[in-house]
Amino acid sequence: MQYRKFGKLDWKVSALGFGAMRLPTIGEDQAKIQEDEAIKMIRCALDNGVNYIDSGYMYHMGQSEVLVGKALKDGYREKVKMATKLPARMIEKAEDFDRILDDQIKKLDIGMIDFYLLHGLDKAGWEKVRDFGILKWAEKQMARGLIGRLGFSFHDKYDVFKDIVDSYDNWVLAQVLYNYMDETEQAGRQGVEYAAGKGIAVVVMEPLRGGKLAKEPPPKPVAEVYANAKRKMRGVEWALHWVWNQPEVAMALSGMSTMEQVVDNLKIADSSRPGVFGAEDLEVIKKIKEAYKSLSPIPCSGCRYCQPCPQNVEIPRVFQLYNDAVMYDDIKGGKFMYNGPFGIPQDQRADKCIDCRECEAKCPQKIDVPMWLKKAHEALYMDNPPPPPGTPPPKPKEE
Repeated sequence: MQYRKFGKLDWKVSALGFGAMRLPTIGEDQAKIQEDEAIKMIRCALDNGVNYIDSGYMYHMGQSEVLVGKALKDGYREKVKMATKLPARMIEKAEDFDRILDDQIKKLDIGMIDFYLLHGLDKAGWEKVRDFGILKWAEKQMARGLIGRLGFSFHDKYDVFKDIVDSYDNWVLAQVLYNYMDETEQAGRQGVEYAAGKGIAVVVMEPLRGGKLAKEPPPKPVAEVYANAKRKMRGVEWALHWVWNQPEVAMALSGMSTMEQVVDNLKIADSSRPGVFGAEDLEVIKKIKEAYKSLSPIPCSGCRYCQPCPQNVEIPRVFQLYNDAVMYDDIKGGKFMYNGPFGIPQDQRADKCIDCRECEAKCPQKIDVPMWLKKAHEALYMDNPPPPPGTPPPKPKEE
């Protein structure tokens, strides 16, 4: 295992971290984790040098932390730094901070959480927990020895990311969505450089874009790029090494679902190092991106000239989700992103289009917007979407 500097801390982190959001389950029920197999997977990773595990209060409908706590018994707690998260979207009052932390410590059955992250911050979530006094509260928990260090995970634009980074001098880590297909999305490359420049450890989530970049690529044109590259690697290797190639990145998290994935990722991590890619390799990455994007059926550039829509339809986002579903052959994932609580609100979905064609007149690409909105909605809409991995379990009904 290779190790890298973790921000300002006098501690080195394994290049690969274990993300406990996609553990093996019994059937499709995210709350029913295959306990024996998941524990074996986590312990295999720790036995082979992984020293960071990441969970969250909502993962596996509240059961991820319970499973991780069990996996860290029998001397494994001493091998690893444990990170989990406080869900900003669930906070309704300041008292929720104590309630959730107490519940997490019980589930994990540990005395202290090494890294405590404010989960999934966007502008609204950050302002809410900030105004409830989250920073003073967190410092109090650190003084009590319940939390080791404070960080955050992030889903919004770069200017919001920069504001959060600049709002507190003692952030230890920032967890960001980052892969070669999303290099300029959300915090993006600019955010990675900014956080690292401040001495904050950059933890990368979704380096494989939810597993899409590890799948067998379409024969044409993506597989052809791999075949013609001088360096012979699989898609998963190109994606992970692209992240590890960057010295600003402290670690890449992988949400592993099988023992096969654990073993494979460990092997890839053994050869990771900053600067492993040369100019020729980066040109291959550029060609892979172009090949994937050529599979997008809608030629939307995301310029947003079509916004605002008179009916409030989030046209660029609908098109992005549909393009991604087709491009990666992942209609199921597209449906989840379209219908789920982290997707598009019902009043902004494609079926609200009334065919006024005001957007079409503004579109530089001359896209038949109403036609593609109808097609996207037909492909992605679900009457009764299943609960996503991050949904907490429902409260029992009172008798």
